[in-house]
Amino acid sequence: MIALVGRHSATGRAPARAAEPDAAAPPDTGAPTAPRVPGPRQPSRPDGPSTRRGRKPNRRVAAGVAALATVLAVVLAVRFTGGGHPHNAADAAPGGAGRKRADGGAASRSDQRVTPPPGYDQAMALRYPLDAKLALGGGFDAVPGHDPAPGRGQVLRYRVDVEQGLPLDGRLFADAVQKTLNDDRSWGHGGTRTFERISSGTPDFVITLASPVTTGKWCAKSGLDTLDENVSCDSAATDRVMINAYRWAQGSDTYGPDKMHMYRQMLINHEVGHRLGHNHEQCDKQGALAPVMMQQTKFLSTDGRTCRPNPWPFPAEN
Repeated sequence: MIALVGRHSATGRAPARAAEPDAAAPPDTGAPTAPRVPGPRQPSRPDGPSTRRGRKPNRRVAAGVAALATVLAVVLAVRFTGGGHPHNAADAAPGGAGRKRADGGAASRSDQRVTPPPGYDQAMALRYPLDAKLALGGGFDAVPGHDPAPGRGQVLRYRVDVEQGLPLDGRLFADAVQKTLNDDRSWGHGGTRTFERISSGTPDFVITLASPVTTGKWCAKSGLDTLDENVSCDSAATDRVMINAYRWAQGSDTYGPDKMHMYRQMLINHEVGHRLGHNHEQCDKQGALAPVMMQQTKFLSTDGRTCRPNPWPFPAEN
């Protein structure tokens, strides 16, 4: 509270509210009074009861308490009315501001969902973008790790190489090769052989995922032209079974976009079949499953007979 020296301010106007007379001041008689002489500052009247007997609370302490109470009230208002900064990082991220639940309330942590990466079957069912004329440097990296041969019979050891700079998942490719070759419908059917993936040592052959141009160069070493129709090959004069990355990523018209998993299994079984000594076959019966050694990337028909897509040497259906 402010003690006024006189009844009027320096501008000559009466203040909006007259100060309360000090209890010790003499009554106003209307006669001029001598100006007050500055002296020791006197404590103002307390705004509340004394906190200690015989003493009055300090005005600065009271003001500080009031300010603290105001700040606390603002903080609580922000916290419970949704004002101010977001309550979690998701709301602060782009697209998070103003996000609401279906019932109109603000989104909470429990409302947030993270889409997991696709599993093996889901990833194998997807198409991936790749240039049909992609050319890379021709260097290869072996996919690290070891997958033991799970079955019985003759053990064939292979390595998986992926061309450097290829924008495809080499681990997915390696998993697909191991799972496909060791399926009982594949070339180990009946316990005749089993396949082991290695990343060091000497393999029996190397399954190689490479760009279309690099695939063409390695296939040409064995007198095969794959560039014209952008296909894969077993480069028999070398140790490499070449899988064209464009076909691995995009598939073929004969299988379409909804059978990518099947197509990739066929691609592996067909080219490894060549490595094992099998030649091309044809469609022998209308509506039958195509032989895995048929050139299914190019066609499913022979002399007017059309077969159905089939990725297995020994399918469950005969």
